Amino acid sequence: MFHIHLHASKPDVFKRLSGVSFETFSLMCDVLAQHLPSRGRRARLTLEDRLLMVLSYWREYRTLAHIGMTYGVSEACVCRTVKHFESILLKDKRFHLPGKKALHQSDTIFEVVLVDATECPCDRPKKNSDASTLARKSGIPKKPKS
Repeated sequence: MFHIHLHASKPDVFKRLSGVSFETFSLMCDVLAQHLPSRGRRARLTLEDRLLMVLSYWREYRTLAHIGMTYGVSEACVCRTVKHFESILLKDKRFHLPGKKALHQSDTIFEVVLVDATECPCDRPKKNSDASTLARKSGIPKKPKS
């Protein structure tokens, strides 16, 4: 999923695949372009492709090795990029969610759906318990002798 392929797609397809809209993506690119160093060795991927790589890591929960194979870089390169981009984007206040107090004071009504996905223990008899039904030897049919 490279930037060239997704940029030509519709906005709703781009949002479904990357998790952000075109506007948010371009804002993220602008913030990253301001804070990334201009000197040193050039990156193998463009800034947009590296940002898509980070967004796919956050959205799809794929392993760093799988993402590295998709983009043609090493697992360590993906890890460095994710950590570096996370720290830059967290410092920018435009990507912060409002706090709990701001949500309580706003007029926005949120609809929340809770799903209980906890594990429930199964009641199974113990392996060497007397609670299991024992079969009698006389109740087991014998094999016919041939």
